[in-house]
Amino acid sequence: MPREEFQRSLDDLRASVSEMGDLVLGRLDDGLDALEAGDDGLARAVIHGDDEVNERYLALESECIDLFALQQPVAGDLRFVAASFKILTDLERVGDLATNFGRYALATDDARRVDVDVVDVGRDARDLVADALDAYAQSDTDACYDISERDDDIDALCQAASERVVRDLIEREAGDDPWQTEALMDDVSRLLLTIRDVERVADHAVNVAARTLYAVESDPELVY
Repeated sequence: MPREEFQRSLDDLRASVSEMGDLVLGRLDDGLDALEAGDDGLARAVIHGDDEVNERYLALESECIDLFALQQPVAGDLRFVAASFKILTDLERVGDLATNFGRYALATDDARRVDVDVVDVGRDARDLVADALDAYAQSDTDACYDISERDDDIDALCQAASERVVRDLIEREAGDDPWQTEALMDDVSRLLLTIRDVERVADHAVNVAARTLYAVESDPELVY
């Protein structure tokens, strides 16, 4: 394959990864909106939409494998294809986390919602993914370091939210009804899982930034 044609293949891959990122961000927006509004219809749409994310992931995974096997890229091109392959995996997992948000929204009784707002933190994590995708699209290594630093802030917000959930559990009176106590425990456990998944969304954003930094500068500093 002539160099010009191969470069077009790499450009197409970059564009396709960005398009999958947009798809995943849309699913993430809907999952967070479903959580905030208790919208069962939107929650189900997010869950059912996971198939589209998975299909896109498998198609692009195959494209990366073809580039490895048929073109045998070297040096910077090899790093770019390998980084794109890893980034696709992170995006697929963010799509799974969006699906989790839809499931949490369906499972939570509005009458027993714990009074803690994790949706705003979730949107911060979502913005981190969007910025990481921009860094990938533009080969912006400075942004990669910024994304890693912002993840620390999200970790702190998630820790504070978890502590607030536990305080809420202690302060709320469940009474002597064991069924009411069990329902409260279920909801608290679910919210703690939601907070954990928000933190994971941000972690995947850092992974995207780390792979971008490695692809552009062969610098593994943020890879972990």
